[in-house]
Amino acid sequence: MSAKYDVYAIGNALVDMEYEISDEFLEKYKIDKGLMTLVDEVRQNELLDALGGTPRKQQCGGSAANTVIAVSQFGAKAFYSCKVASDPIGNFYYQDLQDNGVDSNLRSQNRHSGTTGKCLVLISPDAERTMNTFLGITSTISSDEVVSEAIKNSKYMYMEGYLVASPTGKQAAIEARKIAEANGVKTALTFSDVNMVKFFKDGLMEMIGTNGVDLLFCNESEALNFTNTEDMLSAREELKKIAKTYVVTLGENGALIFDGESYIEIAPYAVKAIDTNGAGDMYAGAFLFAITHNHSHASAGKLASLAASRVVSQFGPRLKWHETQEIRKHILGDI
Repeated sequence: MSAKYDVYAIGNALVDMEYEISDEFLEKYKIDKGLMTLVDEVRQNELLDALGGTPRKQQCGGSAANTVIAVSQFGAKAFYSCKVASDPIGNFYYQDLQDNGVDSNLRSQNRHSGTTGKCLVLISPDAERTMNTFLGITSTISSDEVVSEAIKNSKYMYMEGYLVASPTGKQAAIEARKIAEANGVKTALTFSDVNMVKFFKDGLMEMIGTNGVDLLFCNESEALNFTNTEDMLSAREELKKIAKTYVVTLGENGALIFDGESYIEIAPYAVKAIDTNGAGDMYAGAFLFAITHNHSHASAGKLASLAASRVVSQFGPRLKWHETQEIRKHILGDI
């Protein structure tokens, strides 16, 4: 019997809200330009009041959410476990997942009162993006959000590394991984951010488990920090101890893939990077689509590399549906 879902994922839920602002606005409200800053609800509400009006663009986000939306856009079936509140923004988040063809626990779950996480994306005239994030209710994501039946009915179970920073989030990821392993579902993890590796390595090892994951996504900095090595030749050997297969993205130098037997070097696509936010999420989504549809790791790497290059050449972590189909046809020719 074929699986209902190609990818089940668990991660944080944040609504991205884009505003165009001036440098004077950043100075007036003492906002560090070009950085992502975690803020409390009072501070975020102060900024929202100052911004006024509706955002230029609003969409559901969070690292793993961006990945499963990419999975869906390329033509696969995805399920997302996350936590939003019973507020209007939470309703928007659920509807945006639905509109992008992603099933979720939000359909049947009674949502708690509280505040859905939001990321204010402030775009200055020089196209620089500055982010202020309030995690809200997603900081309490727990095993309550894990849907075991959806995991059992999937080809891959994908975990977002950011969950390691939340004790309940880490436990939710571990539970999801154990359900996957017990039911023959492959496991995948993204390290998400080098700070997760630097400050939460032991927690990531708990998420990985004693058997290792089937697929790991990371960038070069994360790989070197996690393995405590000085070069990729050493790091790539160490990564085999925690992952049966893996992808290390190398920025403008492409990517290195280990398919379980041999190394594959993926050439980069030369582009002018405007916004690197979401490139790793898109890479993982395109790669997961390809390998769940019987394509080789090399083909998956080429698809993911082209998709990520398109994302960094524009603002925002998503492509349009027709763009993903053009990329898929160009690389895989299977449409």
